[in-house]
Amino acid sequence: MDETVRAFNELVGELDYSMLIVVAAADGQQAGCLVGFATQCSIDPPRFLVFLSEKNRTLRIAERSGALLVHFVPAEELGLVELFGTETGDEVDKFARCRWRPGPEGLPVLEDCAQWFAGRIVERLTVGDHVGFLLEPFAAENGNRTSPFLFHRAKRLEPGHAP
Repeated sequence: MDETVRAFNELVGELDYSMLIVVAAADGQQAGCLVGFATQCSIDPPRFLVFLSEKNRTLRIAERSGALLVHFVPAEELGLVELFGTETGDEVDKFARCRWRPGPEGLPVLEDCAQWFAGRIVERLTVGDHVGFLLEPFAAENGNRTSPFLFHRAKRLEPGHAP
C-alpha cells in the first residue's frame, strides 16, 4: 500500500462520527443499510449528503427512488446496527427482523430509531466506490434524543456484501 494512502487511512480511521441507517423504497421493494459516510452540506437551503456503496442492494433500490429516509441510530441499538451493517438484502429480509412502520412516501421508519428525516433526492453524484445522494428534507422526527451509535463501535463489523 502506498505510504500516502496508508497515512490517510490512519487519519480518517480516527474520526468518530455517528452511524446512520438509510432506507429506500421503490417499485414495491424496500432496502436499508448502515452508512458511515454522510454530512450536512448546506444550511439554507437545508441539504444533507449520504453515500451508498455501489455494491449495496440499497443503492439499487435508491437509484429508482425519489426519496430516502435517514435514521439516527441510538447508541444502545447494536442489534439494528448489526442487522443493517452485516446482512445483505440480497439474502435476508432485514425488515422482517426488526420493528418498522410505513413512513412518508412509503419509506420504512425503524421503530427503534426515534430520530430520522426523509429527504427528496435532489442530485446523485458518483464518487469513487460510492454514490452520493443530495437530500432535501421534507419530513422529520426528533423524539427520544439519545447518544448516537459511533463509528468506532461499528469498525469491527464485516459488511454483508463483498468488499
